[in-house]
Amino acid sequence: MVVSCFQYHRSTSYDRDRMEGHGLDWENQPSVFKEYPGIEPIPLPEPGPFPEKNLSELLRQEKLDPEGFTFHIKALSTLLFLTYSLTGKARQGDGFFYFRSVPSAGALYPAELYFTANGLAGLDDGLYHFSIARHGLHLLREEPQGKGAESGPSLTFFLTSIFFRSCWKYRDRGYRYCLLDTGHLLQSLVLAAGSMGASLSCSADFPDNQVNRFLGLDQEREVCLAVAEVPMRKESVLGVIPESEKLSQDMVDASRVALKETVYSAPVEAHKAGMSIRRGNEESLPAMVYRLGPSPDHWEPLPSFSTWHEVVQYKDAVLSRRSRRNFFQEPMPEPAVHGLLDGLLKGTSENTRQFVGTGVLVNNAGSREPGYYLLDSKTESLGMVKEGPFMETMAHICLDQAWLANAALHFLFMADLGALEERFGPRGYRYAMLEAGRMGEILYLTAASMGIGCCGIGAFYDEEARQLLKLDKNTRLLYLVAVGPVKRA
Repeated sequence: MVVSCFQYHRSTSYDRDRMEGHGLDWENQPSVFKEYPGIEPIPLPEPGPFPEKNLSELLRQEKLDPEGFTFHIKALSTLLFLTYSLTGKARQGDGFFYFRSVPSAGALYPAELYFTANGLAGLDDGLYHFSIARHGLHLLREEPQGKGAESGPSLTFFLTSIFFRSCWKYRDRGYRYCLLDTGHLLQSLVLAAGSMGASLSCSADFPDNQVNRFLGLDQEREVCLAVAEVPMRKESVLGVIPESEKLSQDMVDASRVALKETVYSAPVEAHKAGMSIRRGNEESLPAMVYRLGPSPDHWEPLPSFSTWHEVVQYKDAVLSRRSRRNFFQEPMPEPAVHGLLDGLLKGTSENTRQFVGTGVLVNNAGSREPGYYLLDSKTESLGMVKEGPFMETMAHICLDQAWLANAALHFLFMADLGALEERFGPRGYRYAMLEAGRMGEILYLTAASMGIGCCGIGAFYDEEARQLLKLDKNTRLLYLVAVGPVKRA
């Protein structure tokens, strides 16, 4: 029985001497598209026009005007397209594999996107599921037109994850990927909204059971992990979600994505352990980068990065984003290194800093000496922990994926899980993993905007990684993102 998310993380750690291989049940491969039998999707208008902005502009934007988003269905279509869309296809067996704008471990895509709309021109008020396959909407709950109109229009997104999609391949470790992938999608949504002039208020704190019931989820299979609102109302929509009636069993059963599913207990139990919210003291914790264990002898302030070497605008970076592994040993130009660091600095909030610390393994990148560094996003400085080559050793730790040794940089997202659990309870694990995923998404899009490769890694021998990075006993590597020049086809 999992009662602690730190316990869950430890129990799903990979150990080189205890790894048990397992085959995949191809007869029950999960569908990556959620459908609602009997509910025909409402087609959305063709998306566009698209914002002509660079990613660097979006990340540097100051807090936006809450009324900056125009509430109509055409704008919603564009927002959803930029957030989560099919961007290409390749033949796979007897069918096709569809690339998406957002990365996913094993291309299993556990994340789903729902929203409630009120007062949005061209769309009836209600709860909707976004069908990425059809670029359309499944209407799940109708709301009387004009209800809540006195509070103004509202748009609230709910990001969920279907356990079995990830657990089919990764088994009990799958909950890690569900959280990271939801973080990817959340950051994609934030950037898409920002590109259209809207700010989002994001939260991982909400009444789980009430929200899951409202969305019509089978909580053994699918759960809500994050909420994001366009803050137009004085009060959050979360505060007025009623104790809603249960949706029809057919709708609830839509959380099932294979004929025969194994319900892996560890992810379900870990998630339930984190359902209680323990915020209490609202004072932020000290920055996580100072609580990991290693400490640089000195911190070097980073130069001001006025421009990046962007070769495509934000929209094209979204559409061209891929997980690229064909790194080769070529020096990464200094402007590209600056862009990656600046993207993380500008995309890191106070919230991120208290939950996740960032490290960098440098191989062949600009003028930096090879070594292991920590990044302090608040003071915008970099400190070397240890000089020397690390890439081959880290590639060995990442399940001997030799291609990782050719990357120019490995970005490391780490957290003291013991301290987070002590302060926030098991839910602190959600906060850290979601933030790690969000930072990974920033790197993916920053790399795509500059025409370089990027690939996230959540599979590694956990204790070996802890020892290599000199992390304290309760601190763990959560996510590694490799970046560097790639060979062109």
